[in-house]
Amino acid sequence: MIDFLAAAGAAAAQPPIWLQILPWVAIFAVFWFLMIRPQMRQQKAHQEKISGLKRGDEVVTAGGLVGKITKVEDNFVELELAKGMKVRAVRNTIGEVLSGTSAKPAND
Repeated sequence: MIDFLAAAGAAAAQPPIWLQILPWVAIFAVFWFLMIRPQMRQQKAHQEKISGLKRGDEVVTAGGLVGKITKVEDNFVELELAKGMKVRAVRNTIGEVLSGTSAKPAND
């Protein structure tokens, strides 16, 4: 009788395997929709911005420098930060494209 109760208790204690896997699937789904998917969209939008760079665009680099593009190469862009001051920047470090035409400063 004791063997029967021990065997019945052991068999009833384990839920089906799909019930054990279901919480992990749910956690992955939450991570996918709240973290991974939006990051992929943001990365795709940034790549589209970078591929559409052209001469004359005003941009902000990841370091916070604001300049106007004077030359576009495969991996680099040349930025004019001030009149006569040009620097080369890695194309992927462009964070934001402000406009296609430069706005005049307020003090000029």
